[in-house]
Amino acid sequence: MAPPAEQHQGVGEVRGVIVPPVTIKDRQHAENFPVALRVLPRRHREHLEAVYGFARTVDDLGDESLGDRLANLDAFATDLNLIWAGRRPSTPVLVRLAGTVRDCQLPAEPFLRLVEANRQDQRVKSYRTFDDLRAYCTLSADPVGRIVLDVFSVTTQARVAWSDAICTALQLVEHWQDVAEDRRNGRVYLPAEDLARFGVTPADLDKSSTPDAVRKLLAFETDRAESLLREGAPLVKSLRGWARLSVGGFLAGGLATVDALRRCDYDVLARTPKPSKRDVLRHLIAEVAR
Repeated sequence: MAPPAEQHQGVGEVRGVIVPPVTIKDRQHAENFPVALRVLPRRHREHLEAVYGFARTVDDLGDESLGDRLANLDAFATDLNLIWAGRRPSTPVLVRLAGTVRDCQLPAEPFLRLVEANRQDQRVKSYRTFDDLRAYCTLSADPVGRIVLDVFSVTTQARVAWSDAICTALQLVEHWQDVAEDRRNGRVYLPAEDLARFGVTPADLDKSSTPDAVRKLLAFETDRAESLLREGAPLVKSLRGWARLSVGGFLAGGLATVDALRRCDYDVLARTPKPSKRDVLRHLIAEVAR
């Protein structure tokens, strides 16, 4: 979901914690915001950019901030909670978010879940089962889709379920793209039960070229993620107008990433597979036209 802005969202300080700047241009995670965002009316675009800026900042605090990252995240959460207390936060990215929360009447819970996901990243470096990993995605991914539905005022129980499936899948394919980077950072998101099933050890993830067993494991996990994308696909058809185009972009980006993983034969240790713009557009047209 990539907003068009290519500038810093701002550097803020929360009780002595320097919040890193959020730079939209060349962000590795920018693929999670649909290209469709660039053609949205200004009101929707600015609200989604505010949400994106929040999500990137909290991720940077969890991944890149200096000092005690748990303390940094706690300070950020304290500043975040001021929004729903009717007070002005001190961090620029939260000042911007406060306007979106007010205009769209967004609840605090999805935002707090995203902070909790980054707290969990400080404590948990691997997951035993696929169900454990999916539970993590309910913190790290699903809240984003719920916020987007709220921004467009289209939230229903059925749509939330479809959105959760898509967002979990998006998180999974991002993990499968980033196996090498995550391993360098001391994290393994491939479930331990699946590593054992395919005869893969964590040390296999340190190689410069992807062993056959790892490729087979990634093919299995990619198929799982695609199934979740297809499970959530009815969400797009249930929507109209700009909401349909935007959510279709989420789904298209995930399907294009599946294509990229398969195109490189799951050799994710040699390079990070990237979805092509052509594949994103192809999937977007197909999903919106259904």
